[in-house]
Amino acid sequence: MSSKILFTDIDDTLLNKDKSVSKENREAIRRLLEQGHYFVLMTGRPIATGRIVIRELELTQPGCYMAAYNGGVIYDCAAGRILSERTLPMEVTKELIDEAHKEGIYVQTYQRDTIITEKDGKELEFYLSNAVMRYQLVDDLFSSLDKEPNKVILINVDDTDRLRQFQESHSYLEERSNSFFSHDEFLEYCPKGINKGSGVHYISSFLGIPMENTVAVGDERNDIAMVRAAHVGVAVKNAHSELMKVADYVTEHDNEHGAIAEVIEKYILSPEER
Repeated sequence: MSSKILFTDIDDTLLNKDKSVSKENREAIRRLLEQGHYFVLMTGRPIATGRIVIRELELTQPGCYMAAYNGGVIYDCAAGRILSERTLPMEVTKELIDEAHKEGIYVQTYQRDTIITEKDGKELEFYLSNAVMRYQLVDDLFSSLDKEPNKVILINVDDTDRLRQFQESHSYLEERSNSFFSHDEFLEYCPKGINKGSGVHYISSFLGIPMENTVAVGDERNDIAMVRAAHVGVAVKNAHSELMKVADYVTEHDNEHGAIAEVIEKYILSPEER
C-alpha cells in the first residue's frame, strides 16, 4: 500500500476548544504513523507554539512534519530542523506597519518565535487567548526588527469590518505579499506566494509523495489554499462557510468529537490497516 500524507490544521480542527487532543484523534494518528503514512501539522502559529502540540502528541518520530507561519516555515519534527523558510521583505513590513498606524489598527509581528508589538491591550490579550506565546513590548515596531519577519498580523476585536476595509483599500500590497483571514479578528500578511497550499506542494515534493495521495483538513479561511491544493480537501463540521464551499467533504463530526480520526479512517487507512 502506497504512503499517503494527512495535512491538518491545529486550532479548532485537531484540537478541542480547551486545546487538548481527543483520545480518538490520538489513536488514529498513532495508527496512521505505524502504517507508514505521513502526518503534517499546518498552522499559522510560529514553530515554538507548534512544538507544544508536537510534544503533546509525541510527533518526534520519522514521518512527522510541520508547516508553521501558514507555510512560511517547513519543519522536520523528527530531526528538529527547518527545511525551508520564507520571510516578508522589510519594505513591505514597514508599509504594513505604517498603514496600520494611520488607520488606528493594532499590528504585531514576530522575531524568533516572540511577538513584537507596541501595545499591551485587548487585541494582544485576545491573540494570546488563542495561542500562548512570549511577547515583547517595544516603542517602535519596525525599528525593533533585526531581520525580516515571517508575517505581520493586524487585529481588531471590536469592528472586524475595518480589517476587511483595510485589505480592500490596500489591495496593491498583494503584488508583494499574500493576505488572508485566519480568524474574523486576524488579518495576516505573509510572503508573496506563501500559504498553506504552498506548504502542501513543498512537503509532498520533498517526500516524493504524489499529489493524489494527499488529504488536507481545516476549519478557517487560511485553510482554503491547502484544501484546494490537496487531492482530497476536507472541512470539519465546525468550519467557516467559505471553507465548506471549496471542500470535497465535510466531516460528520466537529473538532470536539474526533473529526481528524474520522478523516484518517475514511481517507488515509486502507481497510486492512484499520
